[in-house]
Amino acid sequence: MRAMLWLKIFLILTLALSLSPRPLSAETAEGPAAGSPAGPPKKWRVIYVEGGQYRDYYKILFGFILGLKSLELIDYQAPPPLADEDSMDSAELWRWLTENARSERLEFLTDGYYSAGWNQEERVRLKGEILRRLRADRDVDLILTFGTWAGLDLVTDEHRVPVMSITATDPVAAGISKAENDSGLDHAHVQVERDRNERQIRIFHDIFKFRRLGVPIDDTPDGQGAMGLPTIRKMAQELGFELVPCETSLEIDDPEKSFRNLLACVRDLSVNSDAIYLTVNNGMQAYRLEEILEPIIKARIPSFSQSGPNEAKLGVLMSIGRDNFEDASLFEAKVVEAIISGQTPRRINQVYEAPLTLALNLKMTLAIGWNPPFEVLIAMDQMYQTIGRRP
Repeated sequence: MRAMLWLKIFLILTLALSLSPRPLSAETAEGPAAGSPAGPPKKWRVIYVEGGQYRDYYKILFGFILGLKSLELIDYQAPPPLADEDSMDSAELWRWLTENARSERLEFLTDGYYSAGWNQEERVRLKGEILRRLRADRDVDLILTFGTWAGLDLVTDEHRVPVMSITATDPVAAGISKAENDSGLDHAHVQVERDRNERQIRIFHDIFKFRRLGVPIDDTPDGQGAMGLPTIRKMAQELGFELVPCETSLEIDDPEKSFRNLLACVRDLSVNSDAIYLTVNNGMQAYRLEEILEPIIKARIPSFSQSGPNEAKLGVLMSIGRDNFEDASLFEAKVVEAIISGQTPRRINQVYEAPLTLALNLKMTLAIGWNPPFEVLIAMDQMYQTIGRRP
């Protein structure tokens, strides 16, 4: 009997100990213990893709670097040098990033810079090369595409690598994004600046009530999408003016030819239109803008820059848009932060509400003989008094 009693006591104590709370191990309290298979957080390998060099791409990438730093996703001893307006080379900036950025979460690949140089054949070749790399080498975890060409080529279902479309002029009209806040692909995020082209044309028309709007546009579907032609057509119908397009080769790898083609268009439109909407294209070269504006001045008609206040500063009569790119760049840096934290790119907000600046060139008002109403003057955020800039 005594033996049975001791056996019962032993079993009760054993059961009690098995049910009592136990102190958490290092692994259960704070995640995997040191040396466990999980290891450190994943380091995302990043590449950059553009259709060709463009000053806004450089500015966005520059601000993007500062944004990543502010979010503590990267670190560096000193910020990158800011290049002059006419010598903004995204390749040099990417090289700086690969050599100077320190990060536990991001790796900017030294062989991860791709630019088609506005050459259609090179564009096709690069797309094939990148897709092969994504499928075969599998050494890329995040793709940054800048502009419409790169977005059209890589925001697709031909791969599953997370991809971001940055600074495309009108990504919904161009067909990069399914809708304003839906890329249409789980692995894709497309930055959308809401109603940018609509607001520009509406303001321009409200002030001048033009009946015929001249617009230089590219002679390819991709180029026309990049310039927001579907939106321009929609606004022409809504506001009741006639769209006067001039189709020519603008998105090409020959800067001189692009400039000459644009100049020919502007000369023609200046005598066939009441106003001109100067689209974003390779012919709009900062140090040669004064020559582009000469036919407009001669015709004494108003002009509006799709690009933004940077071109109003150089002589275009007016514009509305981003005066700096810091906010947009920080927006994209936060998207990167969300993606590497595990969020599905498609589920991240795409709409960037840009703080807009309304700009007027006072010297151009005198050149075309326009006396701005007082209400227009007080609405302006920036006013400039020079036309053109030589290298």
